[in-house]
Amino acid sequence: MTLIQILIATVVFAVLAPVIGCFLAGLDRIISARMQGRVGPPLLQPYYDVRKLFEKEDAAVNTSERVYVVCALIFAVLSGGIFFGGGNLLLDVFTITLSSLFFIMAAYCTRSPYAEMGAARETIQVMSYEPMVLFMAVGFFLATGSFDVSAIAAAPGGPAIGKIILIFLGVLFILTIKLRKSPFDLSMSHHAHQEIVRGMTTEMSGPTLGLVEIMHWCETVLFLGWTGLFFLWGNPASWILALVVVALVFFAEIYIDNNFARVKWQFMLKSSWLVALLGGGINMAFLMLV
Repeated sequence: MTLIQILIATVVFAVLAPVIGCFLAGLDRIISARMQGRVGPPLLQPYYDVRKLFEKEDAAVNTSERVYVVCALIFAVLSGGIFFGGGNLLLDVFTITLSSLFFIMAAYCTRSPYAEMGAARETIQVMSYEPMVLFMAVGFFLATGSFDVSAIAAAPGGPAIGKIILIFLGVLFILTIKLRKSPFDLSMSHHAHQEIVRGMTTEMSGPTLGLVEIMHWCETVLFLGWTGLFFLWGNPASWILALVVVALVFFAEIYIDNNFARVKWQFMLKSSWLVALLGGGINMAFLMLV
C-alpha cells in the first residue's frame, strides 16, 4: 500500500471510527442495562457525555497531560488507518502499542497516587496482552505469507482462521484486556462499583477526558477489525461472515464484562502469558513444521 492510501484511510478512520465507536459504546450500555434488569440510557448517551466534557472548563494538572493524550489519540487513529488501509499488520501492532505508552505517560505525569497506580496497572496489562498480539501478526504471516492486511483479506483458499484457530482463541482472551473490560479492567473501569476513583483518568477532566473517550471508541473499532480479519479471504461473501462474527464477539465481551468480577493482576499476567504460549506458540510451531 502506498503512503497516500494509508493517509487517506487514516483520515477516513478519524472521521468514521468515533461515530461507529460511539454507537457501539451506546449499544454496550443498553445491553448491559438489560442484563442488569434496567432500562438503560439512550443510544447516543456516550455522545452527550463527551459533548458535555468539551463544554467544560479546560483545566489540567500540567500542560504535559494534554500533549500525551493528544499523541495517544493520534497514534490510535494512525493505527486504525494502517489497518483499514490495508497496511502492514506488524506496524499496526507497534503503532497502537505506542498509543498505549503515551496514555500511560499521561497518567504518570499528573503525579496523582491514584493515577500512578492506574498507570502501573495499565503497564502490566500491556505486558500481559502484547505477546499474544505479536503472535497474531506472525501467525497471519505464516498462514498467508504476508503481513499486509490487504493481502491477508484477499488470500485465496479460505479464511486464515482455518490455520490459526488457536491464535484466534488467544486473541479472544486478550481482547477483554485490550477493551479494558471486567475481569481484566484493572487500570480503569466504566463500572461505578469497581472504582472508588477513576484509575488512570482520575486527574483528567473536561476536553482532555473527552479525547480519552474518543480514543477508546477508535480502539474498539480497531480491535474488532482485528477479530474480523481472521474470517476474511478472497470471497466477497466473507465480509458478511466477518461482520457476524464481530457482532457475536462484541456481545460476548459485554456478557463477560457484566458477569465476572475483577481478578488480581498476577492472575491476569500468568493466564494471558499461558494462553499466548499454548495458543500462539503451539499454533506457530505447527505452521512452521507443516
